[in-house]
Amino acid sequence: MIKQILLIIFSFAFYIAASDSGSVAQSGNPTVVVVPVSGTVDPAMTAFIKRALQSSKEYPDRLIILEIDTYGGQVDAAFQIVDTLLNFPDTIISYVKTKAISAGALVALAGKKLIMKHGTTIGDVAPLTYSKDGRPEMLGEKYQSPIRAKFRTLAKRNGYPEILTEAMVTKEISVYEVKFSDTTLYLDSIGLSELSPVEKKRIISTKNIVSSTELLTMDDIEAQKLGFSSMSVSGFDDMISKLGYQDAKIIRIESNWSEKLASMIGTIAPILMMIGFAALYIELRTPGFGAPGIIGLICLAAVFFGQYMVGLADYTELLLLAIGAVLLAIELFVTPGFGLMGIAGILAMVAGMVLSFQDFVIPKPQFPWQAKILLNNLLTVLASFLGSMVLIVLFFRYVFPRMGKVVQGPYLQETLADARVDSEKENRLLIGQAGIVCSPLHPAGKARFKDEVVDVVAEGEFIEKDTEVVVSEINGNRIVVTRRVNS
Repeated sequence: MIKQILLIIFSFAFYIAASDSGSVAQSGNPTVVVVPVSGTVDPAMTAFIKRALQSSKEYPDRLIILEIDTYGGQVDAAFQIVDTLLNFPDTIISYVKTKAISAGALVALAGKKLIMKHGTTIGDVAPLTYSKDGRPEMLGEKYQSPIRAKFRTLAKRNGYPEILTEAMVTKEISVYEVKFSDTTLYLDSIGLSELSPVEKKRIISTKNIVSSTELLTMDDIEAQKLGFSSMSVSGFDDMISKLGYQDAKIIRIESNWSEKLASMIGTIAPILMMIGFAALYIELRTPGFGAPGIIGLICLAAVFFGQYMVGLADYTELLLLAIGAVLLAIELFVTPGFGLMGIAGILAMVAGMVLSFQDFVIPKPQFPWQAKILLNNLLTVLASFLGSMVLIVLFFRYVFPRMGKVVQGPYLQETLADARVDSEKENRLLIGQAGIVCSPLHPAGKARFKDEVVDVVAEGEFIEKDTEVVVSEINGNRIVVTRRVNS
């Protein structure tokens, strides 16, 4: 009986092992995983490539191909993509579908092998900025040096000519093709002058291939001749066939909805911040919780979500925003006037929003463009704050005064037109009556008229405490005041 039980157990185990081996053999079929690299090189692209490479691990026998079509973008994002590719254990092929310019060239050379379609180009990696009149200007040596260093790293790893990769970044480098009987070297003018007399006698020919007035940009034929591209192909299918993967399964990883949404939010983030800040302030200065508060929270949450999805924002930034909001609320509702609490709240919110747009806190000296990124992010957030102030003034000047108007009825079959009441409080306030502000009108607050304190709203401005005001409009329970002329 025991032998029969053991026989059944071993038979079942053998069946499971056979099934597992069959599934491994089936999953062992080669798979080509295509990761499109198109559009602007930015944090959204960085997050997408990281996810795509992680997703490719579900295919055991895989070949990863980066399909590149980009004019470049942010240097920081390109560096992160390069580091991600270098640290990935699999062989990655860079396939230039249309162009790999600027930061796109940096990403393309990070692959283990470069393949280019006929008529495509690669190169021109000079860091640029824009002058006051909108014209592009090349940044100086301080910016070019770390980029050249990254290119040298890639050249050493993949066997590319180092000086040619540097010539993509810096215009002042002249490169010569020096042919010997047994080899060909690519040297700049300094390297050429440092050749020994014996080596100079062995030179067969010298040709200047990159002048000091241009950046190196290559088509597919030139890239192959200069040792960058391993082959030129007519298209994707031709490349797959030449690589021996014509029977492989093709898997194309595309951006998902959240990545597309995060990318879209990134383009309109300043507008969302402007609306969000204005809406939250309006909500704080009006009774109850309504549409402005909901709109403000949605706008700021959308900005934070977009930055979180691309890996820039985290809990630290969210905490700074929350602290800033609390400090502003204390300033507005607890402490009189506007002082330290309000300033600290604004600074905390600005810091939180600025940090959510970058992946560093303090710019590093070895990456000088980070200081420019920090400045641009700071200006973007401050511009959103200023824009929100304009929206606030426009709202309280033109929209808020009309919100209290009574909608046309009738709501009752009978009216109170003939009603009478013997009370000294009837019509106790009159148009033009003067009073003193008891609490800052931002724009709502309180004012004292004789011995009575009532809720009032300033018309189109903020009015500080102890300022003389006059009643300019009475609409039901809503009393509008303006600053007294001689106040």
